[in-house]
Amino acid sequence: MRATRRTLVILLVLAGLFIGADRLAVHLAEQEAADRIRSAEGLSGAESTSVDIRGFPFLTQVLDRNLDEVDVELTGMTAEAGDREITVTQMQATLTDVRLGEGYDTGTAARATGSASISYADLNAIAPPGVKVSYAGADRAARNQVKVKVGIEIFGQELKLPEAIYSTVEVNGDELELHADAVPGASIPGAEAQVRSRIDFTTGVRGLPSGIALDDAEVTERGVRFTLSGADVPLG
Repeated sequence: MRATRRTLVILLVLAGLFIGADRLAVHLAEQEAADRIRSAEGLSGAESTSVDIRGFPFLTQVLDRNLDEVDVELTGMTAEAGDREITVTQMQATLTDVRLGEGYDTGTAARATGSASISYADLNAIAPPGVKVSYAGADRAARNQVKVKVGIEIFGQELKLPEAIYSTVEVNGDELELHADAVPGASIPGAEAQVRSRIDFTTGVRGLPSGIALDDAEVTERGVRFTLSGADVPLG
């Protein structure tokens, strides 16, 4: 009986040591991964980066060179929209089935899902001159619409627009599109085209990590939130 107890104690101690070593190893690996992401080309502007490697035990995943799931979060990352730089206020990605290279310095994620957000300030920075985009309230946000204000002259005459025009936000490939549902002066020949040439706009969004693409856009109180996805995403 006493020998059995000693065996159990030894096993518990060994298990505790293994768990401690495993958690220390995953912590160090997460720090190293975050450092590498911050120094990666195109991502060096990120204000903060965090990495969370899921699954237990970690050490056996490393030996198999296959991580079940890795969560990555970046804040303050710089991307490009049109010919201007914008700040992605927050980007989150979940990488699943991450296959590591033999030297553990490269890898490929079989799948990636996540989200990224930009503020109204950055949205206005890429809008046409004189156009101001803002939150239009919960009801309009549910329709994926934002409020647009602009001053326009048509045929040399200032057009008095209503308090606000509402535009729908959509993603088409790697491009962000804003399209007004209705515009003032539509009954005047040629007027609608002139108004739309100012308030409807499309801009490409670039600078996201390689292999990650835009799926959709959602209007929120703080800005626009994109859903992201990717397959066979390369990790340097």
